[in-house]
Amino acid sequence: MVPTISSAQTVDRTYVACNSYGACWRVHHMYAYGETTPITYYNTDWYTAHQHDEHIRWVADPADDRGYYDRDARWHADPGARAVAGGAAGAGVGAAIGCLVTLPVGCAPGAAVGAAVGGGTGAVAGAASTPHN
Repeated sequence: MVPTISSAQTVDRTYVACNSYGACWRVHHMYAYGETTPITYYNTDWYTAHQHDEHIRWVADPADDRGYYDRDARWHADPGARAVAGGAAGAGVGAAIGCLVTLPVGCAPGAAVGAAVGGGTGAVAGAASTPHN
C-alpha cells in the first residue's frame, strides 16, 4: 500500500528534478510518478553546482510542474500527479525527498531518514503516487 498526499507544498524556491536518463529541469513542487518513472529531486543549489556537468542534459523548465521528461527528453504532462510534500516544513520535506530517493526499494526507509535529517515537528502522510501512463 502506497500512501499519497493530495496537495503540493507552497515553496518560495525551486527544486531540480532529474530522471534516470540524466535529463534535469527546475520545478516549484515535487511530484512522484511511481517505480516506472522515478524522479530524483535536489535543492536549488544543486543546479548551480551541476549546471555545466557533462553528464547532465538540461531540458526546458516546464510551465506546469505536473509531468516529467522521458528518455528522449519529451515532456509528459500529468495533471493527475500527486504532490509529494505537504504539511510540516522540515521533517515533511525531508521525508518526501528521502522517499523519492529510495522509491525503487521502498518509501519507508528513505522517508524515515529524510524526516530525521529534515528536522521539525511535522509528519508527512505519504510520498508517492501510482504510476501514470
